[in-house]
Amino acid sequence: MERAVYQKLVEWKNRKARKPLIVNGARQVGKTWLLREFARREYRQEAYVNCRRNEFARQIFTKDFDVERILRALRALTGVDITPSDTLIILDEIQDIPEALEALKYFREDAPDYHVAVAGSLLGVSLHSNTSYPVGQVNELNVYPMSFEEFLLANGKNEMLALLQNSDYSTMTLLHDKYVELLRQYYYVGGMPEAVKCYVETGALQEVRSIQLEILNGYERDFSKHAPKELVPRIRMVWKSIPSQLFKENKKFIYGTLRKGARAADFELAIKWLVDSGVVCQVHRCTKPALPLSIYEDLSAFKLYLVDVGLLGAMVNADPVQILVANAAFTEYKGGMTEQYVHQQMKSHGIEEVYYHKTDDSRLEIDFVIQRDAKLLPIEVKAGGNVRANSLTNFLKANPDIHAIRYSMLPYKEQEQMTNVPLYAVR
Repeated sequence: MERAVYQKLVEWKNRKARKPLIVNGARQVGKTWLLREFARREYRQEAYVNCRRNEFARQIFTKDFDVERILRALRALTGVDITPSDTLIILDEIQDIPEALEALKYFREDAPDYHVAVAGSLLGVSLHSNTSYPVGQVNELNVYPMSFEEFLLANGKNEMLALLQNSDYSTMTLLHDKYVELLRQYYYVGGMPEAVKCYVETGALQEVRSIQLEILNGYERDFSKHAPKELVPRIRMVWKSIPSQLFKENKKFIYGTLRKGARAADFELAIKWLVDSGVVCQVHRCTKPALPLSIYEDLSAFKLYLVDVGLLGAMVNADPVQILVANAAFTEYKGGMTEQYVHQQMKSHGIEEVYYHKTDDSRLEIDFVIQRDAKLLPIEVKAGGNVRANSLTNFLKANPDIHAIRYSMLPYKEQEQMTNVPLYAVR
């Protein structure tokens, strides 16, 4: 399957000032496959090392940071005559050997002609712990689940994908029902590559669900194996509460739903661990919809989203009929599935700074607020086609220089201060 992020790997390879590459992302989003496929297509050979429980690899990196010695040892370990420029060195599950991560600095300084890329299932957790991070000495790339566009491509819908990429809304409107049907499928399958591959090859809905549940079980095993023991119960409580938090009217994360009297201090480290592992995304409130958004960030108020909409459906055991046939995915989950999908799409398209806005008196709530083309962009998300006037309309009237986007199930329509974009065209 093709991944849009692949082109960024090619760009990295061709950079004159290329540095060792750190590939970030949650478990099972396809990091290892992506790097190995990149090596197969773009290099003469690969030198692949899995650092998980690899004592030989540990010995290589814990002795010292002599890059020439490390390269000799890697040649011996992999059986590959590693040469500059035409060999991709891949260090997988690098979080198991923190010294290997630190060694990237010395590859950058002492062997810049060698191409090195690293990845790991819980690399984000390692990077935010006591590991000596090679600041300024590496490039980074985030990998997310497959987007809706990648899902279309995997299903052979090349022409429909081209219409999206070219923003040909007039033609897309003619195919509106077909896009909605495919979006329903994506809500169920999600973007985890193994689930998408299974669906494309077999169409077996229960097999897709089994794969999703296996991924979720793998995440929960990670909690027990890799998180500090004292945090594990709280991590599980936060994790299991996310669907119910998203499927209520007010999607702000409420500590009191975890247990009576719960406070931020009790759970903030658990939330941080989940975010650092990549399985959860945190969207903070901004107290004022104005640029720069970061100075109005309220760290005490936030929403939590899962890494993938298909996994969200699997966590609540959503029946295929609810999503693929009925309108439950768009209406019965109080917009939670739809917000999850929109946020996931924005992240996959490289929008890293995402906020939401809500006034203290609740008179104004904006589902997402981002910066685009040096301008503030409020985003309203509607699960269905009911887009009756609300507080955002009044906000726009009071701010005539601001233009908003509404994502809904209605076809594309340009209005004076708002553009209605169909949900299948979120970019």
